[in-house]
Amino acid sequence: MGNTDSKVDFRVAVVQLTSRSQQIEPNDESFWDQFWSDKISSVQDIFALVPAAEIRALREELPSNLATLCNKLVDRLQLAAEQSCQTQRDQTAAINCVRLLTRLLPYIFEEPEWRGFFWSDIPTGQQQTTSNGEYVSKPPLAERLLQTLADLLFCPDFTVASKKKKGPENPEDIHTIDSCEYIWEAGVGFSQSPVHVPSNDRNRTEILKLLLTCFSETIYMTPTVELHAHPNKWLTYFTSGHNRQTLPLFTSLINIVFSYDPVGYLPYNYLLFTDTREPLVEVAAQLLCITLDNSSFSSNDQASSPTSKTVSSLPGDDCPNLFINYLSRIHRDDDFNILLKGFCRLLNNPLIQTYLPGSCKKIGFYQELLILFWKFCDRNKKFLYYVLKSSEVLT
Repeated sequence: MGNTDSKVDFRVAVVQLTSRSQQIEPNDESFWDQFWSDKISSVQDIFALVPAAEIRALREELPSNLATLCNKLVDRLQLAAEQSCQTQRDQTAAINCVRLLTRLLPYIFEEPEWRGFFWSDIPTGQQQTTSNGEYVSKPPLAERLLQTLADLLFCPDFTVASKKKKGPENPEDIHTIDSCEYIWEAGVGFSQSPVHVPSNDRNRTEILKLLLTCFSETIYMTPTVELHAHPNKWLTYFTSGHNRQTLPLFTSLINIVFSYDPVGYLPYNYLLFTDTREPLVEVAAQLLCITLDNSSFSSNDQASSPTSKTVSSLPGDDCPNLFINYLSRIHRDDDFNILLKGFCRLLNNPLIQTYLPGSCKKIGFYQELLILFWKFCDRNKKFLYYVLKSSEVLT
């Protein structure tokens, strides 16, 4: 009953946001706090309580309220990350902000006049000031959002298991920890096997889905040469050196995908236990397919460069996309063995025959795996040669 009342309260807040004839003040914190409180327990609630028609009406009739909501969501997400999501309240607020942004962004992308909103400069009146009264410039909303999401993917007790040191128990600071020590799974370039926490898997999945939504701007553009001559700014920023989490995130994504075993050792295990890992593996494979794409960089930018080489012709070491760069640098046979066995295990999954009908779980992301296999062979010739001389491809 209490959960129903909470959903009603959230729905009332949405109606107020979309129906008021005047702009809701940004400093009305009691109103804006309703959108990331603990009233919502799942992303399905967000999609049910925030209808598409009302988002479009908000965009057309009350654009200032939509702009304020987006700013508030990113600000609250950034605040939770700065505090390392130490409290349950911060964790709930962060995940609800992620869910709501996942719901809103497609309707921002479908309107050409709104696509530049997240990349526009912050108005002077909304910027922070120093003690001398001078305005401090803030990065565009998109850059703050992408970096915050990348940081949250390595937040102790939220998306990764905590590694508290001996001595006084102080909370781990997300900005001082070495993210490479918190890679999600053992495998390529990382030998330690972290503790599996299902809630961490769910939070990672939600954040990765928001990243996929951010990168989806291109599909809302009309198929014209002029529009697609420009890069996908979201993807370009995220895969560049501006993102301080590229290496641990790339390693985490490939390890989480290629260490996954959908079958396990117990028949019908997928009917007995909830598998929090498969949704994470699927969205991780999708994110790898996108981040390993070289079309996010403008052909015009490359043509105007001194080398006049296109990105597709650049070797991995010279590519501005760090995900492609890191993929091209993998060279150890042990790492190639992990990747190839992972590919074979997952691609052979639908061919598994047992005496017990339906006892083995079947995965559904074969297309992503085939695209990844092609990209791995294309971007790392040493891996291609390893595959060709291996007997794994014959079994």
